[in-house]
Amino acid sequence: MPHTPEPDEDDLDAIAPPQPVFHVEQALLGALLLDPHRIDDVNGITADSFSTAAHAALYAAIRTLPRPDPAEHAKNTTWLDHVLATALEEARGLTATYLHALVQVCPWPRHAPAYARMVEAEHARRRLRTAAERLIHTVHDVSHPHPVQTVLAEADALAAVVDDIANRFPPRSGVLPRTPTPPPTAADDTEAVEEEQLLLATATARPDDIDAVRWLIPDDLTLPLHAGLWQCLTTLARRGEPVDPVTVLWEAQQRGLLDDGAEPGEVLRMLAEPAGSVGHWAERALQRSLLATAEHTGRRIETYAGDPANTPFQLVAGARRALADIAAARTRWQHATGTTPPQQRRAAPATRAGPPTTTAAHAARPTRATR
Repeated sequence: MPHTPEPDEDDLDAIAPPQPVFHVEQALLGALLLDPHRIDDVNGITADSFSTAAHAALYAAIRTLPRPDPAEHAKNTTWLDHVLATALEEARGLTATYLHALVQVCPWPRHAPAYARMVEAEHARRRLRTAAERLIHTVHDVSHPHPVQTVLAEADALAAVVDDIANRFPPRSGVLPRTPTPPPTAADDTEAVEEEQLLLATATARPDDIDAVRWLIPDDLTLPLHAGLWQCLTTLARRGEPVDPVTVLWEAQQRGLLDDGAEPGEVLRMLAEPAGSVGHWAERALQRSLLATAEHTGRRIETYAGDPANTPFQLVAGARRALADIAAARTRWQHATGTTPPQQRRAAPATRAGPPTTTAAHAARPTRATR
């Protein structure tokens, strides 16, 4: 006969088994419940370092209550009863049975410092992942009036978390995460495409203005064709050669930019429709590039932190390499806007606990002809 599941049986099967750190936390708490004096050997963690509210409440209670006399503790459960009563104020589901189970599952109480270090390492990974997720969320939050400044502040907060983890777990040279990083998010932004076309057309019409936006690089543009055309423009301007739609098209052909199916006539029409100023459109492109860089950096670090195989040493090394991309974009943004504000970082924990501002006026955008 086919098996008929009991009520809620499927739901129970769907519950994921506890992660290794859950068992580490159990071993640590069991050691402290069995030998409370070992709390003196545990450093670097607080109640927030634990992965569950119950474990956090138990650790806080153990940390707070006076330690029992060892001889008395060996004879009765009075101190354990006090721990349970105190922890129940924060975690109502705890029972005396669970406390006794914790004592039973602890293999070696004298290994409490090693267990605490493992808990601290896992907490560092969760903190890093949370900070990366905040950065990604900030990039996509359109409610901020000054998105670049807000995103850079969140990037500084993420860097502060990395620095704090590095202080706890000094990185080892040459140790990088082996986790494959996600590819950059494919650009699918009609507004970005149109603004980049205006940038290219306006720079073609006013090549003397190109030198003032040297902080803009081809990789800031979202489409390979646009990036290549910007390189053509900057090259012609640097050489002092004539710049107009025809000369740019010829340079593009020499660089193989038309090999992917770009129609010469379409390129000529695009380059013949200038509007506004080169500085304005260049700054818009740089802002978009900086935000995209911040998102990709956040996703890289989120991916590293989401892989439990990565050690804190690897997380620090990988995160710092990823954050270097934001630092480079920040420097170019400061050159573009003429501002060099100091980086504002959130203060590291005292204990081992766990639309853009532009320099040019917005020009009215003409109705685009069908291309």
